[in-house]
Amino acid sequence: MPEVIVIGAGPVGLLLSAELNRRGIGVALIESREQAGPGSRAIGIHPPTLAALEGSGVTDRLLQGAVRVSRGEARSQGQLLGAVRFDQLPTRFPFVATLPQEATEQILAAEAPGVQRGVTVTAITQSEQQVTLQTSEGERRAPIVVLAGGSRSRALVYTNSAAQSYPDRYLMVDTHVAAAEDSSTAVIHLDEGGVLESFPLPGGRRRFVAWDAPHADQDPTAQQSRMERTLAVRDHRLEGTTRGFGVRRYVAPSLRNGRVFVIGDAAHEVSPIGGQGMNLGLLDAASLAPLLTDWVRSGHAPEAELRRWERARVGSARRAAAMAGLNTRLGRPAPRALSALRSNVVQLMLGPGAGRLMTRAYAMGFDHHA
Repeated sequence: MPEVIVIGAGPVGLLLSAELNRRGIGVALIESREQAGPGSRAIGIHPPTLAALEGSGVTDRLLQGAVRVSRGEARSQGQLLGAVRFDQLPTRFPFVATLPQEATEQILAAEAPGVQRGVTVTAITQSEQQVTLQTSEGERRAPIVVLAGGSRSRALVYTNSAAQSYPDRYLMVDTHVAAAEDSSTAVIHLDEGGVLESFPLPGGRRRFVAWDAPHADQDPTAQQSRMERTLAVRDHRLEGTTRGFGVRRYVAPSLRNGRVFVIGDAAHEVSPIGGQGMNLGLLDAASLAPLLTDWVRSGHAPEAELRRWERARVGSARRAAAMAGLNTRLGRPAPRALSALRSNVVQLMLGPGAGRLMTRAYAMGFDHHA
């Protein structure tokens, strides 16, 4: 019987399994999907996450293939409104590292135990000494279970698991750009038609995310056509496949019930506009691993430390959700007068004094484990 079962083999489950495995803890990692999800989803790894993973050597491996984004610009009608200067942060890693999620998962999986795929968990119960999982392949038991299966697994542990849906929708694509593009700068265009975000990726590519009308045709061909027109305005050619997505918000009030823990998107789901969701989960995992290690080795739960961990992670999730909500509202279409007012507000937000606070916020510098 393993000492810990981790449910979910996305980035968060892979990291927790790898950290426990590295510490000599017996881990079973199970996943309902037969194979890893395709495509690039979360791409940014923030300074606190890079610092948290440095001791294991993961940060060095991530940075070998990543782009280091040192600056983010907000623009409207082609005019610079202000910038966040990650390179001026007083941190060990003054930048946001970007690389495809598939590459991140491959690096995290290097020290994780082999994933047992095709195992679907249908129920979780616990006694004083162990947790029992009902799965598609029979019962599984372990002294400790961590649910990191994303939002689709949330209903296994929370009675009220419904997330708040925003009315907004977005289109996303990764495509090559001209060599003249600054590969260390992210750009946010805030125009009357809604936000267009542009983030550097390795290999001369960029991730573009554009606001899309909620009731627009969701046919893939129609989405591709709308994104093509959006990029043409910026003199970019569309080469990749466009995907549409909506955004939701959910922050659980607690992350632990006895021997069962919940981390990552299963516990908190925030709008990806701002790119902090995956990092929240990675910090959940990195900060939980040593506490679970102490529990397994000593045979006694470090109750005070686990309570502090839970308060810190819930507080960090609420803060990230608030930031994501602000980003979502700022990125909506606005008539000319309101768009001009928004530009003035953004200029103030990114100006002297306030700009340093916003830079720290966008780099997750207010996370409790930063």
